[in-house]
Amino acid sequence: MTTTTSATATPTPTPTPTASSLVKSATQSLLTSLNTGSGVDTSSLVDSLVQAQFATRSAQLTKTADTLTSQISGVSTMKNTISTFSTALQSLIKGGTLQSQPLSSDTKSLTASPIAGTKMANVSSSITVTQLASAQSVRTKTAVADRSAVIGSGTLTFNFGAATYDSTGTKMTGFNAPTGGFSTTIDLTNATLDDVATAINAKKFGVTATVIADGKGGAFLSLKGQTGANNAFTVSASTPALQQFEVKPVTDPDTSTTAISGQAANAKLTIDGIEAERSTNTVTDLLSGVKLQLNAVSIAPVSLSSERPTTALTQAVQDVVDTYNQVLTTLKEQTDPVTGPLRGDQAAQSLLRSLRGLTLATISDGTAAGPKTLAEIGVSTNKDGTLKLDTKQLDAAMKANPDAIESMFASTTTGLAKVLSTISDAATNTVYGLGASEARYTAAKTEVAKSQARITTDSEAMTTRLSQQYAAMNSRVAAYKKTQTFLDGQIKAWNKSDN
Repeated sequence: MTTTTSATATPTPTPTPTASSLVKSATQSLLTSLNTGSGVDTSSLVDSLVQAQFATRSAQLTKTADTLTSQISGVSTMKNTISTFSTALQSLIKGGTLQSQPLSSDTKSLTASPIAGTKMANVSSSITVTQLASAQSVRTKTAVADRSAVIGSGTLTFNFGAATYDSTGTKMTGFNAPTGGFSTTIDLTNATLDDVATAINAKKFGVTATVIADGKGGAFLSLKGQTGANNAFTVSASTPALQQFEVKPVTDPDTSTTAISGQAANAKLTIDGIEAERSTNTVTDLLSGVKLQLNAVSIAPVSLSSERPTTALTQAVQDVVDTYNQVLTTLKEQTDPVTGPLRGDQAAQSLLRSLRGLTLATISDGTAAGPKTLAEIGVSTNKDGTLKLDTKQLDAAMKANPDAIESMFASTTTGLAKVLSTISDAATNTVYGLGASEARYTAAKTEVAKSQARITTDSEAMTTRLSQQYAAMNSRVAAYKKTQTFLDGQIKAWNKSDN
């Protein structure tokens, strides 16, 4: 297929001249006219004079700007390197793989896990779960025909305490609210069934309300509290319209409008022959550093033991050594006394010194005779500052004092992660660390840019001034040449007439 174009082209708009282009045009015009008079290459002369005036200063500023750019880049590299090292170690420790792990012989009945940030005791226990913690659940007996229809106004008052239930577990037979116990009131105005549920949930006091449709057009209100024997609740209504939501001990005859579908009860377990109760199925205060999750009543006693992460700890020490050496290489490049952009930066040098002292820093509470530094578990320093690991010494320390080594990698105030985090925070500090250096270099670079801008302005002004001066001179030279030519012609004419 062939296409054709119109013979008439769209005119190109004339660009609006800028101040810089006008100066350049005027300068060129002046120099052209100047050259016609004197015959001197004044364009090159002016360029040479301007360059001679500003070249040295301009070169100095360019060199300074390049140096500052390298320093800013170096600071960023050092900050990122030490921060990444610290963050990576913290993530590894928080992952829990470097902590002793509690083991359950029956995970269907209960599971166990370490509590982050705490020291787990050596676990060897027998646990029997005899009852799970449960929450009181209540539902209305009669369905509301239209959940969007107004039921009425008034208040519902919730009181919390301990309840007793009949043998079927569907009726509350007694309730005891402690003196000064918790209670709350829900205010309702022209409320529908959905409004009642919304108002209860909005109060966020430990009871969840749900509207359940029966599939026949009607709907029920379901209320569920928190687990624990002392989290049972009663509900009293201030008006007849709201009495269908009341929860209270039954009377004879039973006139209650709600039914109990779940009892408030504590979890019950026996640990090493000692009976215990807890209000929830998540237990964190029976064994030091261990969280128990109760899942079901146990048929037989559950054995709880612990497994020390020896392999993971050994690998963690090696990883720290390897990562340290990579970080050190980067820092030494930036602070090299000859080529390093940060060779004179005090914050960079301080970071390097702090990092080099890591092997001797106390990073474990440990035991009195246990190792407390990396150097004591086989980490030593080479002549070039890098680290190396003596695996035999580490294995021996691991066998002799496993708790001390594990505590080095725990989330504590003296663990390796905390020590490294302190070094990282100090290094990136904006008052005296690399953060301050970065701000100083950035401010200096801004001033250099301003000076470079002033040189550009001054050189343009000098170019214009010299061009105008030489143009005026050229005009006078041209006039002198014209007069000379006239006089020369007259003299020749006179000489000719004399002959």
